[in-house]
Amino acid sequence: MGILMEEKSVGIYWDFENIHASLYTSSHGANSYGKNENRFTVQEPLVDVQKIFDYAASFGNIVINKAYCNWQWFSRYRDSLLTNAVELIQMFPPGSSAKNGADIKMSLDAVEDILRFSHIHYIVVVGGDSDFIPLAQKAKAAGRVVIGIGCEGSTNKYWANNCNEFTYYESLEGVEQNNLSDDAAPDRMIRQAIVQLSKKNGSPWVLKAAIRPLVKRLHPTFDEKSYGASSFSDLLSRYDEQFAVQAGEYDHEVSIRKRS
Repeated sequence: MGILMEEKSVGIYWDFENIHASLYTSSHGANSYGKNENRFTVQEPLVDVQKIFDYAASFGNIVINKAYCNWQWFSRYRDSLLTNAVELIQMFPPGSSAKNGADIKMSLDAVEDILRFSHIHYIVVVGGDSDFIPLAQKAKAAGRVVIGIGCEGSTNKYWANNCNEFTYYESLEGVEQNNLSDDAAPDRMIRQAIVQLSKKNGSPWVLKAAIRPLVKRLHPTFDEKSYGASSFSDLLSRYDEQFAVQAGEYDHEVSIRKRS
């Protein structure tokens, strides 16, 4: 059981090629991505953008969502990036074999945003590079909470230890549950939100008042009236066989019923 807290704002910063390269390497072997014939060509999508966005949205309202990459090779991510309103920052490497400098630019932008926007509480950094350690230290000194997301086997352990909370990409909620379209069935949207809140709070029971805001963050076009319901409570009551409701200390609480 928990008290409904004031919603916090979230800034997401993606070192996009870093996490893509990590997933590529895990599939094709060490040093495979660094080869010119593999790196400097149009890339097939490997990163589940929706999965990461959904996880970040569980912390609060996303107000900054910037991804840094040499986008000329990543055009096939177009739909998932647009769907999640990601601002694309183009990074051209200064040489054929040089790094694109995304980690430096990204860290500078994040620190600048922290100084400019006092309402941003959570800083979500997508990438496993040790170069983000100074960013984490500056952000925490400024009173922000640093959430890291990186791949197993390629994330620097010291970077992970510098985060307030770190989650491996592979351990995020599965694609089947999170990669839902905006016209998904309402019960699946509600279930998705409850799973996110339950995992974050460590309890199967979540505050009913917290569910609809998260559904809206994950699916901005959601409207219970589209399903003929007069309110979110009305919509929720239609799925009694899936969701249990009980009176809580501060508000009604909801959990997912166990399948018999």
